[in-house]
Parts: sequence; structure tokens; C-alpha cells
Amino acid sequence: MKPSTLNTINTHILPRFEYFEPRSLGEALELLDKLGSEARILAGGTDLLVKMKTGALRPRYLINIKRIPGLRYIRVEEGYLRIGALTTWNDLEESPETALFPALLDAVKQMGGLQIRVMATIAGNLCNASPAADSAPPLLVYDAEVVLASVKGVRVVRLEEFFTGPGRTVMRENEMLIEVKVPLRKGSSAFIKLARTSMDLAIASAAVYAEFEGDVVRDVKIALGSVAPRPLRARRAETAVRGLRIGDPSLMDALEVVKEEVSPITDVRSTAWYRREVSKVLVYDALVKSFERAGGVRA
Repeated sequence: MKPSTLNTINTHILPRFEYFEPRSLGEALELLDKLGSEARILAGGTDLLVKMKTGALRPRYLINIKRIPGLRYIRVEEGYLRIGALTTWNDLEESPETALFPALLDAVKQMGGLQIRVMATIAGNLCNASPAADSAPPLLVYDAEVVLASVKGVRVVRLEEFFTGPGRTVMRENEMLIEVKVPLRKGSSAFIKLARTSMDLAIASAAVYAEFEGDVVRDVKIALGSVAPRPLRARRAETAVRGLRIGDPSLMDALEVVKEEVSPITDVRSTAWYRREVSKVLVYDALVKSFERAGGVRA
């Protein structure tokens, strides 16, 4: 395919780049393999175009995958919720399948405004690899996987191993994320996000997946966002709260360990001290919300 060289509508906003619009996944992967590190995938563009406008990214090539058929879907299949790379946040909000994953639906409803949700993709949110990515904590507690494709084939990576730091992932230069796979679970879950406004990035966020016996936490998975260089599983906190009762004062005491697992920064949205202190509260609230969704009633 011959590229189109674009100045864009306003040359004072975006730098020059070569633009490609493949019509098949194979064609897109061949372009990625050929163009290498100077190419970027354009799907929703809500993160990418902002970075280009600010000069944080200056890709030489843009590969628009929006016209590739078969990459926009949500379906339950073989024990997984499967989400295609071009699926938007609005698609997820309107899909009945997403309701099977309450923490993910919580995140979808709190992600930006409608204008963003109809354009932004969940795959793009993950590939942007922001520590504050709304989709990451709920997907982490569900043990989600991502499917990465290149001209050499397909590999599946656990989401917990996908992020390596702010803006960095294990994806190779010639790979594209084509699907998110979320295992079906029988437990309860919740996601809570603290932000300055309803459409702002998270100051801190927490997701919990839990299974209960009465009011006892039998099993639990905890993940946090915006409190470390990458979204993280709080495994020490998980160990600390297993076997404790919802409503027992010892539960909040046990969650003190959360403050030791996070490594937040101070920025324009919050201080590191506040993020550290509020993290355990968010986890506690998400755990209680999960318990209530499971039909539990606190004494």
C-alpha cells in the first residue's frame, strides 16, 4: 500500500507523518514489521493524538486499523469474555456480557465522558500503559490476558506481566494487541476510582475480586492504579485479608500493608502521601462493595 503524506489540517498542531490504512490484519502486521519503532497504531486515538499534539510523541508513520474487519467484538466463548482490539468503551458499557464482570463495568462507567467512550478502545487504554489506566485494575483481578500478534505468529501474555513501567509494555515493535481475554469467574467484584472530577484521571483506584463464605473473605484478588509506576496486584494485602470477616475492625488494620506495597508520586493531581493513605481505604470500600453485591449484609 502506498502511504499518504499528511500535513494534517493544522500544521501547527501535529508534525508531518506518513499515513497507512490497511484493510486486513495481515496487511497491518506487515506494515508494523516493515516500519518498526517509528510507527504507531491508530485505533481510538484519544491518547495517541494528544501526545502528538503536545510533542510527547512524533511518530514517522501512523497505521490506522479502524477499517480492519473482525476486530470489534465482545463475546463469551470457551470460558472467556473476549474483547476485540477495536471495541470501544461505549461498546462495553452497552454490552450485556460486560455485566458479568461488575468491576470492569464500574471502570467503564467512570472512564471519561461519552465523547471519549465512543472513540477510545480498551486495547488502546492498556497499550498506552498509564499507571492510571482505568481498565487495568479490574482486568488484573480477573487474571486477564492479552493476545499479541505479529507476522511471526500470536502469543498470549498475562496482563500482570504486560506492563513494565509508565508508558512501557512487553510488546515488541512489530506486535499489535488484537484481543483481551478475561476468564469467567463466579465471585463478586468492584472497582472504585478517586479523581478530582468525574472525567479526570484517577488520583488512585482499586479493584477487588472476592469469594465469601458467609461474611468471611475466603479468596480475594486486589489491584491498584495510579499509585505505582505501573498498575499492580497487591499480593501481600490479599494474604493479609483472607480469612477475615467483613465489618471486623481487624480488616482495616490488615489493609495497612497496602501502604507498603504502593510507591506513589506527587504530581498535579495529588501528593504521594495522600495516595498512600487513601489506597487502603479504596481497597476496603471495594471489598465491602463486593460483599454487598454478593448478597452479604454486614452485622
